[in-house]
Amino acid sequence: MASGSTTGRSPRRVLVGISGGIAAYKVCSVISSLAKDGLAVRVVLTQQGQAFIPPLTVATLARHPAYTDENFWQATQGRPLHIELGEWAELLVIAPLSANTLGKLAHGLADNLLTNTVLASTCPVLLAPAMNTDMWQQPAVQRNWQQVQQDARYHAIAPGSGVLACDRIGTGRMAEPEDILPHIYSLLHSGGRRDLSGKRLLISAGSTREFLDPVRFIGNPASGKMGVALALAALHRGAVVTLVHGPMDASLKARLGGIQVDGVTTAEEMHRAMLSHLPQADWVVMAAAVADVKPTTRAASKLAKADLPEALALASVPDIVADLAQRRQPHQRLIGFAAQTGDIVAPAMDKLRRKGLDAIVANPIDVAGSGFGGDRNQAVLLTKAGEQLTIAPCPKLNMAHQVWDALLRAGF
Repeated sequence: MASGSTTGRSPRRVLVGISGGIAAYKVCSVISSLAKDGLAVRVVLTQQGQAFIPPLTVATLARHPAYTDENFWQATQGRPLHIELGEWAELLVIAPLSANTLGKLAHGLADNLLTNTVLASTCPVLLAPAMNTDMWQQPAVQRNWQQVQQDARYHAIAPGSGVLACDRIGTGRMAEPEDILPHIYSLLHSGGRRDLSGKRLLISAGSTREFLDPVRFIGNPASGKMGVALALAALHRGAVVTLVHGPMDASLKARLGGIQVDGVTTAEEMHRAMLSHLPQADWVVMAAAVADVKPTTRAASKLAKADLPEALALASVPDIVADLAQRRQPHQRLIGFAAQTGDIVAPAMDKLRRKGLDAIVANPIDVAGSGFGGDRNQAVLLTKAGEQLTIAPCPKLNMAHQVWDALLRAGF
């Protein structure tokens, strides 16, 4: 879900702060991924962070010398280092965030290069804590965690649960790089804006499966990646998100922390789920690739090859988008998706009008590097007011943000 740097302009600038904790090893993957994607990365290690990761390691991964407290009074062009770094950064990521550094941030304290740089900067700050369960659950730590999030600059990725380095099973595991990276790219795109705060979004994703017997079904190659990207981008911008999804890879589902998830299999199940969540939604985005038909019968056990019908009798499944359009309230907005081959605009415009949509996103599935299953996409967004936006090929998370940008500009 990388957004990447853009040819022809300066690379995006990310400052990574590493405080003490064994989870520091995970940050190496984050630094490496950002640098390989063409971003400018600088790293500051606290004294405790150096106990786990040597400066040479992160310097090699970042393609730039790392900074420690020994460099605190190092002048760059006659200016203090923490001032230069604070003004340089577009985004500051602190991972792992220790209990000690969290306490300093919550109370505005600065006694090392990292915390001084935080106070000398105005950019968004992404926090990924990691610590022992008992430490994390201490009332003082929880007070600091809640207090720091009252500052609009700070964006949080709460720790997960699992086996910790101390062999304890509980909450305190730092978020995985696969969770941290999309949040970084979201913040670089939005500049930390929470412009979807107060919005409740209902999004569908993936495919549906209509079974002939327990092992055979009618389906399509939709992976759910576009719907997940829409959900994550909206979450990172402050929305409350519910995602109704069809069968999905476990690694993709694992990235949905903070999102209410409702998994389904068939079109009828998705229909029921979408209608049940509809009353609470402000925006409804139908990004799932739902089957149009299903077998009229479903065998309880696997059919032998000789017993398969020569002609498969089919029945229609519920038209979810049309039903949502009929049942929605005046304040609710309904956005559809249209996966097309050939001319993508005319069929999408027809679907927008027939289904009573407020907007539709048409994307080609016959163009290399876009459509089903991939990490990139492209599209044309159309609104019922006649607005049209072409989204050039880009990572799906970037496309998701462009969709939200366009809808906000359109006054949704």
